[in-house]
Amino acid sequence: MRPLRLIPDDTAFRAMRWRGLAFAITILTLLATVTSLATRGLALGLDFTGGVLVEARRNAPFEIAQLRAQLTGLQLGEVSMQAFGGDRDVMIRVQQQPGGAEAQMRAVSAITAMLGSNFEIRRSEVVGPQVSRELLRDGVVSALLAVLLIGIYVWFRFEWQFGLSAVLTTFHDVIAVVGLFSLFQLEFNLTIVAALLTVAGYSVNDTVVVFDRVRENRRRYKTLGLSALIDRSVNQTLSRTVMTSGTTLLAVLALLVFGGPVLRNFSLALVVGLVVGTYSSVYVASALLLYMPSPQPSGEPSRPDDGAAAPAPGD
Repeated sequence: MRPLRLIPDDTAFRAMRWRGLAFAITILTLLATVTSLATRGLALGLDFTGGVLVEARRNAPFEIAQLRAQLTGLQLGEVSMQAFGGDRDVMIRVQQQPGGAEAQMRAVSAITAMLGSNFEIRRSEVVGPQVSRELLRDGVVSALLAVLLIGIYVWFRFEWQFGLSAVLTTFHDVIAVVGLFSLFQLEFNLTIVAALLTVAGYSVNDTVVVFDRVRENRRRYKTLGLSALIDRSVNQTLSRTVMTSGTTLLAVLALLVFGGPVLRNFSLALVVGLVVGTYSSVYVASALLLYMPSPQPSGEPSRPDDGAAAPAPGD
């Protein structure tokens, strides 16, 4: 039985022919992101702005929508709710209240009074501005370290050209997702930081698959132009990319559609990250190799010409 292939074996898509258009799209995306971040910033969630956190448990299941409406009636500002461990436990977060520590404690009292005797208060605490700033700093540092370590890994596995390309590509994917949240002022919290780290990992995985095939083909077709060699490598991995990205995207889309408001932004970040990561593995990571010092084996000159014809797929 032959394996399932969504892309024919004889596909000869010349991806590098469109690299100029792809680079223009990439540059416009980065410019839009930088402009939005500079002018609008991010809509930071409670994790990064501070506020009140209350965890409660009820013996019987409760309705999130009804409880959210009751909390909104307290007029405490932004309210975030998340069920965890089933439909009997709930985590309530309320934005930082003006008026210092006393105002925060009044907010806790108002929430516990509204919950009444039906709920058991498991935990209540106030996240101050100092803690929220530390969380924001740690989130940024973790994302930057992830990108840096990814580049070091690719550098040691391949060559420095591949490592630098992987770093720039991963940064591109992460900043594109951040730009989306800035442009549409979607809530940016620790959950989104986790999504960004997931996107970074997925991006480098897809990139490494293409890079690995480029390395193999460099050894096999030593006189083939680099542009044609990259095209050939992309075509050889295209079926795997479509199947992997497609099945992952279907799962994440299910979360986006049926996951509810709690998972909506997280799922959206993953959806955008998957699409951008698949695009960038070809039109950022691979295309950048054409503009770097030759990654060809020692003694083998690079020929990054578009006119070189790739050998037939069956060769």
